[in-house]
Amino acid sequence: MTVSSLTDGHAVEAALFRRALAVHASGVVVITAQSDGVPVGLTATSFSSVSLEPPLVSFYVDRSSTTWPRLGAADHFAVNILASDQSELAARFARKSVDRFAEPTRWRPGPLGAPLLQDVSAHLICLPYETAQVGDHVLVVGLVAEADVHRQGRPLLYHQGRFGRFLAHPDS
Repeated sequence: MTVSSLTDGHAVEAALFRRALAVHASGVVVITAQSDGVPVGLTATSFSSVSLEPPLVSFYVDRSSTTWPRLGAADHFAVNILASDQSELAARFARKSVDRFAEPTRWRPGPLGAPLLQDVSAHLICLPYETAQVGDHVLVVGLVAEADVHRQGRPLLYHQGRFGRFLAHPDS
């Protein structure tokens, strides 16, 4: 690629961009909420901390998501940080046309009503803080109102289109 192609506003092709991003491992969360008394949720691998003061987190959701309109209408949401043994749960919440909260999913209502998934590493209860349309996604920023750490085991990771586990370097 020449310098002129970098400055002319030309973007990399989608297939190459997708392949490049696939080599980056990311953590996996399930975002849940209650909308009109009905639990909703989706898997996100774009979760990130944003700020300590105030405590903010973010995730991105595809604008074409059928879950987003109900999730976006909720007055709060929960971030369920998945553990390494919860790949089936992550896959379930990534599927379309399935009752994500039916058995074998185990959950309970949180303090404000958002579903909290059982056996996760941690829960964050968030209030909507800001949203913005960015490309073909919606950036969602939440103010963390409550946090509970349940177990500090290994995280579930997403890498090259598959779920996997973290292995600590022996020198760590």
